[in-house]
Amino acid sequence: MTVLDEELRAVDFPAKDEPLRRDVSLLGSIVGEVIREQGGAALFERVEAARRAAIAERERGGAAGVARLAAGLAGLEPRTAVDLVRSFSAYFGVVNLAEKIHRIRRRRDYLRDKSRPQRGSLLAVLSELAERGLGAPAAAELLRRVVVEPVFTAHPTEATRRALLLAEQRMARRLVERLDGTLTPSEERANRARLRNDVTVAWQTAEHPAVRPSVADEREHVLFYLTDLIYRVVPAFYEALEEALERCFGAPAAEPLPERPLLRFASWVGGDMDGNPNVTAETILETLERQRALVLDLYAGELGRLATRLSQTTDRVGVADAVRDRIAAYGARLPEVRDAVPPRHRDMPYRALLTLMRARLRRTADGGAAGYGSARELAADLEAIAGSLRTHRGENAGLFAVRRALRRVRTFGFHLATLDVRQDALVHRRVVGRLLAEAGWLERPAGERAERLRGALAEGDDLAGDPGAEGQAVRRVFVALASARTRFGRRSIGPFIVSMAEGADDVLSVLLLARWGGMAASGEPVPLDVAPLFETVADLDAAPGITGALFGDPVYRAHLEARGRRQTVMIGYSDSSKDGGIAASRWALQRAEEGLGRLTREAGVALTLFHGRGGTVGRGGGPTHRAVLASPPGALNGHLRLTEQGEVIHEKYGLRGIALRTLERTAGAVILATAREEAGLGGDEATAAPAAWREAMATLAEGSRARYRAIVYDDPAFPGYFRHATPIDVIERMRIGSRPAARRSGEGIESLRAIPWVFAWTQSRHLLPGWLGLGTGLERAIAEHGFETLAEMATGWSVFRNLLDDVEMVLGKADMAIASLYADLAPDRGFFERVLLPEHDRTVERVLAVRGADHLQAARG
Repeated sequence: MTVLDEELRAVDFPAKDEPLRRDVSLLGSIVGEVIREQGGAALFERVEAARRAAIAERERGGAAGVARLAAGLAGLEPRTAVDLVRSFSAYFGVVNLAEKIHRIRRRRDYLRDKSRPQRGSLLAVLSELAERGLGAPAAAELLRRVVVEPVFTAHPTEATRRALLLAEQRMARRLVERLDGTLTPSEERANRARLRNDVTVAWQTAEHPAVRPSVADEREHVLFYLTDLIYRVVPAFYEALEEALERCFGAPAAEPLPERPLLRFASWVGGDMDGNPNVTAETILETLERQRALVLDLYAGELGRLATRLSQTTDRVGVADAVRDRIAAYGARLPEVRDAVPPRHRDMPYRALLTLMRARLRRTADGGAAGYGSARELAADLEAIAGSLRTHRGENAGLFAVRRALRRVRTFGFHLATLDVRQDALVHRRVVGRLLAEAGWLERPAGERAERLRGALAEGDDLAGDPGAEGQAVRRVFVALASARTRFGRRSIGPFIVSMAEGADDVLSVLLLARWGGMAASGEPVPLDVAPLFETVADLDAAPGITGALFGDPVYRAHLEARGRRQTVMIGYSDSSKDGGIAASRWALQRAEEGLGRLTREAGVALTLFHGRGGTVGRGGGPTHRAVLASPPGALNGHLRLTEQGEVIHEKYGLRGIALRTLERTAGAVILATAREEAGLGGDEATAAPAAWREAMATLAEGSRARYRAIVYDDPAFPGYFRHATPIDVIERMRIGSRPAARRSGEGIESLRAIPWVFAWTQSRHLLPGWLGLGTGLERAIAEHGFETLAEMATGWSVFRNLLDDVEMVLGKADMAIASLYADLAPDRGFFERVLLPEHDRTVERVLAVRGADHLQAARG
């Protein structure tokens, strides 16, 4: 028996979680066997001994116990240390996989028990709205407004080899096979042998390549999730939605699901130039070409399977004229394909049409004349087949599969995922100044720059200055965007995101560069949405004012009219948290959302807020559905657009069942929040916070930010402590991303990206970005507004409650005893004792006091 088995037997698992215990025990025993076989008995015993010691010291607690454990591991040879780390990593990996499978198991249990829908599911959300008075017509109209758009980024927080991702997929399938408990003994043995094979292969495979990944590598990593997982589950999402509508509102309510997809997907990989010189005009076009090739190949495979399945013959069943007409028309265009159909298949109209459609797809991929002009044409062909099946008793003879294909075509088009493009505002300022031949351009006031740009846009100024190498690269980007719209369709390119936007001139610069790049002739509207990105606390505070100035600009207002009066604004979570701490960041984000919502309502503009959320709490992470339900009125408008980064992509979309649950829960929250905004049907979350609560939150944020910045940016001892007490130097050298660790130039904390910043504190178990300053902020708020006010906020206001939930989770993961060992590496260990440790303890004490708890996460058991 391994120590893992001993641990599991000591845990009092609820009955519903007993299958989880069995899976963890099975996988843990397999990992133990692999460690013994691959690393030897000595490694296995060292792993078990370390586990026993860790358990014992965790139960006793205290820095002394951790120090004893560290002493027991000291002096290991590098290779032995690596194998020890990989052993524990393997254990934790299979435990996480078992937990994911258990989530799938629990979802299946809910689906079987129709008396109680799973919390957060589409059925649960629509049932709640129906109980509150939402009728079928209103439900249909509501769904026509909802859009959920995850945007996958290349941020290097997870860069596991595809071979290991595929091994995990295989292991997941083995575990799913065991769910119904019907395997025979021989099947059980074979199943276990396959699991052990996958664990062994994973052990023998390096987790990360030895070379830094290229942009193409990052692109393939994200495309794995889009093509192998999300593509598969999209139809199941819509089927769950239709079933929920039918159960809540009756059969007719499921009919009017809109043709416009409720789900959309986008990517930054290949288009995010901000601080990454490896992303260029060429990578933009290469990415779009690759995505197009992949999705066309997926469709071709699906059409081939449909052709095999739809074998109906004309002597047994009728077929619609629309199908016959298409066969004749496409056969005339592709006579060689028509003539190659075997004579025995020529009385199978669906098979004949699908064969011709597949040939058209191949011509589309090759750019041939007989290819499809757009995904809408392919969708129309599938609709014709679906209509014919409905008319001729084919509801149960293939319609289901055709509708699945149609859902995918409507969702992914011929582009698979919209490609966003991002660049730093400072790059454009430099280039525009050179191209306009304006001396001292960067030093001019933003308003003066905006006035000059308005004139250039209105008068169609030609290029006057030498662009230089940087200017030529920027111009090529906009030439590529103009080409992409023609080649790949208007949905292929998303908003152009301007990082570190500081004024209206930063947005007008993009329009001028787009015109110079050939996206529009003089006097014509530029067919490109421009989204300013506000990232620091100060920038978030300024966001409504800057956006309002844009709306008041006559040139930009005309552009906005041409774009359907919809404005995308991106708000950054990671950098605002790094800039001012978690509490100040959250409050600045909330105020920015409120201000932008009011502004756009008054201006008659539809707002799409693009949430730049990171993975960890220190970078703005946390449960998406909670954040959606806490959105202020006017900030959602039925459209959720948010980044999905690194390890979060794998966590939320790494298995099909988990991906489906993620999409359901996110969409359910958007539906509920949109109903709240439009009809007051969202429940208690919609209650506006009293003025006293807002004042207390402002005090808390101000006090927290002051303390955070006093430590991080003003204390001269902090940079040295950070450099020595965290592995930031190693992280900066890691080959896990194609872009540098720092944005712009410089070596200070200001220029360091949020990802290595958070990584460094996580590895040293400080987890400082997720809590620093909050304790001082709480103290100040309690002193000025009273303890009772904060206690009421903790239970009655989702904005504050979510903040405490997230910080409490971070505090539960932080380990100051382990952090103390890292502090020993710093030249000034006293900084930890006199500054960080007291601030940590203060935060724990104040959070517990406000929540009325005696230990962290007490409410979660």
